[in-house]
Amino acid sequence: MNKSEIEQLRGLVIERVDMSREPDDSELHEIIDSVIEKNQDYRYMSIKKRQIIHKKIYSSIRGLGIIEELLEEPDITEIMINGPNNIFVEKKGRINKIDERFESENRLNDIIQQIVAKTNRRVNESNPIVDTRLEDGSRVNVILPPIALEGPIVTIRKFSKRGITIDDMISWGTISKEAADFLKMAVMAGYNIFVSGGTGSGKTTFLNVLSNFIPKDERIVTIEDSAELKLDSVDNIVRMETRQANSQGEKVISIRDLIKASLRVRPDRIIVGEVRGGETLDMLQAMNTGHDGSMSTGHGNSPSDMMTRLETMVLMGIDMPLAAIRAQIATAIDIVIHLGRMRDKTRKVLEINEVVGIRNGQIELNRLYVFKEEPESDKNKVVGQLERTENPLINRQKLERKGLA
Repeated sequence: MNKSEIEQLRGLVIERVDMSREPDDSELHEIIDSVIEKNQDYRYMSIKKRQIIHKKIYSSIRGLGIIEELLEEPDITEIMINGPNNIFVEKKGRINKIDERFESENRLNDIIQQIVAKTNRRVNESNPIVDTRLEDGSRVNVILPPIALEGPIVTIRKFSKRGITIDDMISWGTISKEAADFLKMAVMAGYNIFVSGGTGSGKTTFLNVLSNFIPKDERIVTIEDSAELKLDSVDNIVRMETRQANSQGEKVISIRDLIKASLRVRPDRIIVGEVRGGETLDMLQAMNTGHDGSMSTGHGNSPSDMMTRLETMVLMGIDMPLAAIRAQIATAIDIVIHLGRMRDKTRKVLEINEVVGIRNGQIELNRLYVFKEEPESDKNKVVGQLERTENPLINRQKLERKGLA
């Protein structure tokens, strides 16, 4: 069945809907069934085909149309919409254009407004960029004209319906069993951990996996721009999400505001989804004020580059001597985990570093694990493993206090 036929049926359904009020789902399903039944071309179709047609019509009216169909495909990890006529998807790390398209730019705009409205956010010409999420936790970024020159841009990072575990990552070759055991002990002992990496390297997913090692009797606060973290292993959890400014440009609630508020709700650990600016100082101070085991992520090309970026981000929020900033970072963060996306599209832990302190005015890192490629690697497949270096873990006090040394 082609798209024009679906559109014809959709039009017949809309004609029968009472537009003076919002029909409930059961009423809409009845109208769709009735329209299909009265059309002779579909009356003698199999039940399965009629169900497919019904679903397509319903999702085009009440759901997210093409987006909903793509979200249901388990192999798709990212959906990229460049205007109504260009849709790309990422499958198994590779990006391809699909034949589907939206019937019009207005229809795409309707779906965008439907998505952002569910999280009480707004996007329009005066506020053309927004980060939000779907009900399943999938991350959504929207950019509208006039910023987007070829029509509305929608990028959706799908949320895995099945929680990923450390065993999954070991089986995929993302991390070694030895390194996973070390990080498990580090989380349990209350080491402050920072996860760095490039876009799409899996930082948020890795943070979720690490959270499974947090003891169940602790109280956790999560702070995010758009709520993505799923800490299913912890019962006592407070989830916070930023808020955009209203139509008057007021009442914005930032990451900085939430970090300050979190200190008053008696957290054992604070988990900040990602730091991008001046809130970095608040995150570091929270780690330095007794909230052992706190975690966060950030964009960086390497562990040392991430330390430099943290310095820059702190300076975005406050004028402070660089030596004082470096001292804050060195005392706040214990472990830096760096992730990377390889040329064969796999994601791997490339380094695990211990933040030792300050030496010659610079933050000193102690490399504990490093990913090494094997000679049999080629341009299409990366073969290698995360190996333990000869460097010992220097700061062992937290492990000893927990009896894990």
